[in-house]
Amino acid sequence: MTRHDYPATGAWFPGMPVGGRKFAHFPEDRPFALDGGKVLSNVSIAYETWGTLNADASNAILICHAWTGDSHVTGAAEEGHPTPGWWEGVVGPGKAIDTNTWFVVCSNVIGGCQGSTGPATAHPEDGQLYASRFPVITIRDMVRAQVRLTDMLGIRKWHSVVGGSMGGMQVLEWAVTFPDRVKTIVPIATCAQATAQQIAWGAIGRRAIRLDPKWRNGEYYDAAIGEGPWEGLAIARMISQVTFRSDNVFTERFGRALVDMDVDYNGLGLWDRFEVEGYLDHHGDRLIRRFDTNSYLIIGKAMDLHDIARGRGTLDNALSRIKAPTLVLGISSDILYPTYQQKQIHSMLSDKGVDSTYVEIDSPHGHDAFLINFDQVGAPIKAFLERTF
Repeated sequence: MTRHDYPATGAWFPGMPVGGRKFAHFPEDRPFALDGGKVLSNVSIAYETWGTLNADASNAILICHAWTGDSHVTGAAEEGHPTPGWWEGVVGPGKAIDTNTWFVVCSNVIGGCQGSTGPATAHPEDGQLYASRFPVITIRDMVRAQVRLTDMLGIRKWHSVVGGSMGGMQVLEWAVTFPDRVKTIVPIATCAQATAQQIAWGAIGRRAIRLDPKWRNGEYYDAAIGEGPWEGLAIARMISQVTFRSDNVFTERFGRALVDMDVDYNGLGLWDRFEVEGYLDHHGDRLIRRFDTNSYLIIGKAMDLHDIARGRGTLDNALSRIKAPTLVLGISSDILYPTYQQKQIHSMLSDKGVDSTYVEIDSPHGHDAFLINFDQVGAPIKAFLERTF
């Protein structure tokens, strides 16, 4: 990358345009206890809603976002939301999750950077940003924060909790930890426990950020334009991006093409780039401008810690708590969360008598297919929601 106009953080801060965000502020006298033993006070959760909640609150659907997602699941780009909704093709009037029928909620996870309490939030004790003081959190912490939001919205039970990747981890935690508060669940391209290889990918990205001297051990928020940890975050994102797509997609789209070089390699230099490098640069650039490096670390660690069996004996014991009819979606070409992990969830639930259905998305796009192949994702979700309403 050659541009150096990157902000120190892409986090949202109070005073910026709110867009469609609403905010739930936890009572000051109700501190929020975390799995790791720490406590957060004055917690806020940013969220958005679409549709209308019916009289008995039976049409509510919670959508849980993935690693670098946020509350803006659908809707146009606008002030406060520099990009369109990340599931615009699935959620909205007349779409698979039809907001003419359903009351849809999506919140930014705790630890995030788009309005919910996270590293770029002011610490209530001194008004300075949490930065490196923000504690490690878990997927279970994210869900418990969502439960408080749920109570504040007056929703006793979600008709469905839906999410892909890290969102799917939250879906499973909802069903295991709060089985009486979910009627159905839709975990997509996710796992019940992070594997060693999944943790390894996350560890490499964290190392890239830690080795960026401009990260300054997490204390970089006062950095001038271009002086924040953009290189470390961009590299971490590039590593992730490789795992989000399949070999076939990379090969078909980019092949072995070099940028601005002839086939005989005349004048070839060490740092002349392949076309695929430009693609990775592009995704690194996009993330730098809309995300926070510390949040990337905090949320990534939560994903690596994900294990619904933790504190529950065995995975079998944990899954035995799930009673909700379940639609599990896998992706044929997913190398990050291979389909055996979704099939395992489906098989174990089915063996326990749970009404579980497994659908595999046939796509070359890898893990990101749930954000791309809206027709294959939307159709089974629509049918499942209608069947269980």
